[in-house]
Amino acid sequence: MKNNKIYRVILSSVADIIISLILTALTFFILKIILNYLYKNTEYEFVQYIWAFWRFIKYRVFDGFIAIIIGVSIFIIFYLLITYKKTKSLVDIIEQTEIIAKGDLDKSIEVNFKGDMKVLAENINSISTKLKNRTVEERIAQKTKNDLITNVSHDLRTPLTSIMGYLEIIDSDKYGDELRLRYYANIAYEKSKSLNLLINDLFELTKMQNNTIKLDKSDINLVELLGQAVAYFEWQFKNSNMESRVDFSNDKLIVNADGEKLVRAFENLLTNAIKYGHDGHYVDIVTMAEKEMAIIQIINYGQSIPSVELPYIFDRFYRIEKSRNSNIGGSGLGLSITKNIIELHNGTISAYSDDYKTIFEVRLPTKVQEV
Repeated sequence: MKNNKIYRVILSSVADIIISLILTALTFFILKIILNYLYKNTEYEFVQYIWAFWRFIKYRVFDGFIAIIIGVSIFIIFYLLITYKKTKSLVDIIEQTEIIAKGDLDKSIEVNFKGDMKVLAENINSISTKLKNRTVEERIAQKTKNDLITNVSHDLRTPLTSIMGYLEIIDSDKYGDELRLRYYANIAYEKSKSLNLLINDLFELTKMQNNTIKLDKSDINLVELLGQAVAYFEWQFKNSNMESRVDFSNDKLIVNADGEKLVRAFENLLTNAIKYGHDGHYVDIVTMAEKEMAIIQIINYGQSIPSVELPYIFDRFYRIEKSRNSNIGGSGLGLSITKNIIELHNGTISAYSDDYKTIFEVRLPTKVQEV
């Protein structure tokens, strides 16, 4: 492919030279015919002088050296005229790329050319667009990194400050009595568990996003897996004065997946439904089959998610509460981890919310059953 383009450019240049030579030869031939005609059919003296001068420079002066010079000059003029448009196009591209090179990535080259110049301009525009997009992506990545550092610092500092405060009281013997000592030690322990949860979740999410996590896949019946997960959460439902309702289809929803990771994903969704849906009393878990996809819906009837918040709820550390109230519990990474787990299994997760209910819908590819 590369050689073909080189040959095409070379042939184009050779063609320009040949055309210029042909036009030069035609010019000499036409001039000769015109002068010969005028010499034989007119009596003007200046024509006679021109004819005589022509024959003089052609046959007498340096054996036609001047004629060669005139011919070369005519050839150069024709060659420049033929290549002028290409040269002008190249100069236009150079001038416009200089603007882009100075940092104006919104600038694009106006493609008013043909042939290779058109291809060159389109390629430069494509490179400029990709560079602009890459720059925007890098800025977003930098902002995401800065936000991550800020959020991690906030979520680490809060429990760490409490732990240090209560341990300082214990260390300075200011706890009063044994009962108060145990109370302070218990608070420090619970806060340390929150720290451990955050750190573990952060490491797990990082491994997922860097594709360094290994999945231990096997054939799993999703209905059975969900049934076990819901049963495990019965105490949490009762403790929150809530009730789970299941509507499992009769379809064989067999998926090839890492069962431990899927359990983690659905537990995160159930935990989220309990946290934010306790006002609605019920949590519905629904399964269905659609073509070669298993669909799982976890529905709560509590507070709705504002439409402006929906695109961001799977982001790391994103909480709907602008105050980032840590009393709601968790590491702030649950939904992000869930999304990554589902995507590692070639599935998708989405959320819908209105004034009546909020639905988290998971779609996973099912294994084709042999007949």
